[in-house]
Amino acid sequence: MTSASAPGKIILFGEHAVVYGRPALAVPVMQVHADVEISDSRRAGIWVDAPDISLHAELSALPPTHPLATTIRNTLRAAGVTNPPSLKIRVTSTIPVASGLGSGAAVSVAIIRALSSLVNHPLSDEEVNVLAYEIEKLHHGTPSGIDNTVITYAKPVYFVRGQPIQTFSVARAFTIVIGDTGRAAPTKESVGDVRKLWEVDKSRWEAVFDKVGKIVLDARKAIESGMWERLGALMDSNHALLQEMTVSSLELDRLVLAAKAAGARGAKLSGGGRGGNMIALVKPEDAEKVASALLSAGARHTIVTTVH
Repeated sequence: MTSASAPGKIILFGEHAVVYGRPALAVPVMQVHADVEISDSRRAGIWVDAPDISLHAELSALPPTHPLATTIRNTLRAAGVTNPPSLKIRVTSTIPVASGLGSGAAVSVAIIRALSSLVNHPLSDEEVNVLAYEIEKLHHGTPSGIDNTVITYAKPVYFVRGQPIQTFSVARAFTIVIGDTGRAAPTKESVGDVRKLWEVDKSRWEAVFDKVGKIVLDARKAIESGMWERLGALMDSNHALLQEMTVSSLELDRLVLAAKAAGARGAKLSGGGRGGNMIALVKPEDAEKVASALLSAGARHTIVTTVH
């Protein structure tokens, strides 16, 4: 048997604008993860067992565009395996689906790593990232590439689409509370709606995206200089611009306000919006108080994570 895990991820700054060439910052969330175990199967074929989504099927029975099936087939092809052995692939995850935490990319990365290791052809991070990005296209249509990048490298990432990946250093650790609205985040829909706005008035939205890009640059400087306290105001500004893009929601705005009222230094939605998660910057000693306030305001659950 072989196994592999991959973390979740959260976007700190820059979502949506990243699709239009501006930078974004994202970090791994090690408190949640996707896990894959692969073992020999007594039955012929490759059997996929994913209890979290009530899936139990042989690979050939899955549609050609099924993300798990495509991940397996692409990985075997990349490893040069044309006659794979009979296998059982079990996928489990503590990452909520469609919440902006990178569930799909984490599952893909874990499968790629476990399967390529099993067939004695472990893939490099670069190769894993390329394969995972192809699967992201099935999930999101025109993905930014952030999810697969952060999750593959499991490091904080400064990301500009089409440019080399940059990891960045965190001079002083800081604490984030993640609040889940409990509503699925329809990333493909929200990305499409922002594109419609942009197509109608490109000059206006390019100016908005420029503002987001400036926030991202300021945030990176603050993180690298150890001035994490400055991130709060930047989060508030980024959230206001995301509201302008129409990708927030009543639930997200309610949680953002609740976090601020409980002492958070700043808060914003994270990811595609219209559901999914928000994040709040907190002093470590305030984390539990803010998490409790988010639950009282309707969050399905919360995660407290430290960014190193």
